[in-house]
Amino acid sequence: MEVKIDREELYKCVSKVQSITERKSTMPILSTILLSVGPSAVHVSATDLELGFQQILPAEVIEEGSVTISARKLFEILKESKAPNIHIKEKENNWIFISDSVARFNLACLPADEYPVFAEPEGVSMVQIEGEILREMINKTVYSVTREDSGFKLSGVFVQKVDIDGNQVLRFVATDGHRLSMVDKAVEGLETLELGDGIMIPKKGMLELNKMGIEGGHIQIGFKANHCVAKRENSLLVVRLLETKFPDYQAVIPEHEEFVIDVDRISLLEAMRRMLILTNDRYRAVKIILEDDSMELVSTNPDLGDAQEKMDVSYNGERREVGFNPQYFIEMIQSMESDTVHLSFAERKRPTIIKGDADNGFLGLLMPMTI
Repeated sequence: MEVKIDREELYKCVSKVQSITERKSTMPILSTILLSVGPSAVHVSATDLELGFQQILPAEVIEEGSVTISARKLFEILKESKAPNIHIKEKENNWIFISDSVARFNLACLPADEYPVFAEPEGVSMVQIEGEILREMINKTVYSVTREDSGFKLSGVFVQKVDIDGNQVLRFVATDGHRLSMVDKAVEGLETLELGDGIMIPKKGMLELNKMGIEGGHIQIGFKANHCVAKRENSLLVVRLLETKFPDYQAVIPEHEEFVIDVDRISLLEAMRRMLILTNDRYRAVKIILEDDSMELVSTNPDLGDAQEKMDVSYNGERREVGFNPQYFIEMIQSMESDTVHLSFAERKRPTIIKGDADNGFLGLLMPMTI
């Protein structure tokens, strides 16, 4: 195998797969990428066995063949090089020669025939979705995925088709038991997607889908044989779905709201960040006190001190105190776009609803903390 390829294009591709390749895996082959060289292009593949990525890059092919290269080392070589092109050549006994005409590297590699087979499910029904819309849906839900190792049922984003007023929409939902984020978007051709009662995409897979969305344009997405398949131009992503049942999230959404207050989103975000300064693992609640057209935030840490901040709001009800994890508040409202957020309070031990006029289809829930 021997090929000359544009350094910048290869660098962008190899950068994308750094989060996929497994550096600490018991299978060393998973820390490499596979370069499969055809008549006029290079297929760059990476996998961790749960998800796989492949991109086709144009190249000057001197000799066809396949090789594996350490994903991390190739990334570092390409990052430090300033040359327009990279020359890659296979040598004997699983060695690879890499040169940018200035620096030369000889790297040991693993046999290409040991690389896991990258298989794309056949006959997948696909729909087209704007990359920006997909990115918005992911950014407004993925932060609520549980970070606990024991929370397998909550370790991904739940995806389903939902009928709202006679129209089907695509819904993403994520929760860790303390908060829930949900977003609905209309997608043309949604009825062709095979979603059943809903599927679960793991967080890592969602983050890789988000990278596709960042690049803009249209993305083809479909589901089949326990896999999510996404395509964009010359890129392909296949994600193994989680085999678990998502809890009945509808049961925790309050049916009634006692009252709603409107708050400037940026002011609330900045205030919560200031309250976060005095929190730690033992003391991480911020108390919200509502009375007399004001909302006061109070953060108390016996080991460090306390902080208070008042904001003007429209509220004439009885004094109310409720505690929240400020980090949850921050992550939720910083994903929003509205200038003003609506905080809807229900019964004392029921979650608070967060919405915004500019965040069409989004609903966030925050469970109160004992204070």
